[in-house]
Amino acid sequence: MNSKILLMLQLQNQLNNATNGEDWTKGITKNNKEINWRRCIYMESAEMVDSFPWKHWKNIEVAPDWDNLQIEVVDVWHFIMSLAIEQYTQNMRGGIEDIALNISEIPSFKSLENSLEHSFGDQKSVLAKVEDIMRTVLAKEGVDLDTLLDDFFALVLMSGLNLETLYRLYVGKNILNQFRQDHGYKDGSYIKVWDGKEDNVVMKRIWEENDELTPEKLYRELTKHYLALTKSV
Repeated sequence: MNSKILLMLQLQNQLNNATNGEDWTKGITKNNKEINWRRCIYMESAEMVDSFPWKHWKNIEVAPDWDNLQIEVVDVWHFIMSLAIEQYTQNMRGGIEDIALNISEIPSFKSLENSLEHSFGDQKSVLAKVEDIMRTVLAKEGVDLDTLLDDFFALVLMSGLNLETLYRLYVGKNILNQFRQDHGYKDGSYIKVWDGKEDNVVMKRIWEENDELTPEKLYRELTKHYLALTKSV
């Protein structure tokens, strides 16, 4: 069992408990709103597509936005983990440890686990893989979770990430999500654009500039940046 995968699953479960209530695996939030992880996945996947200059009627010479793609990949990972936990719970397949064990046996995950590279795939192949993920979650007969996970980890590799960078970005986004919840995200008072850049981008830069940063220190750094922003507004 891979310890990083297990920790990410645990963190996602904790985040869902905090934001949606401890019965979220039944598909309903604590406020009685329906949860649809499949829709979350294909909508975020559509945002991945927009990281590329795919529109033939616009400037196709623009370079892909790989930074944005990586952030969207991590966003999708939140939802895939949530879907996996929900399915395992509802179908009585086991708990988080069982999901982590299953992931450890997936071919593309084994490639990711052994990868030290940070190379990007070609645009056509990346878009095809994103659309594979969308087809899987849109299937009327239900989601083949193993296929979804296999395609996702293949996409992670094609996005210039390895297991370590996926882990760091996930933990960073997890902390950012907590930060958002603590600073008015649900009531609409939270400011998402900081000095012309999305908070996602700011978080990624802070995280990358300091390899020794802990999640707790990252939260404090986000607080420092946000307080400076809100004082100037």
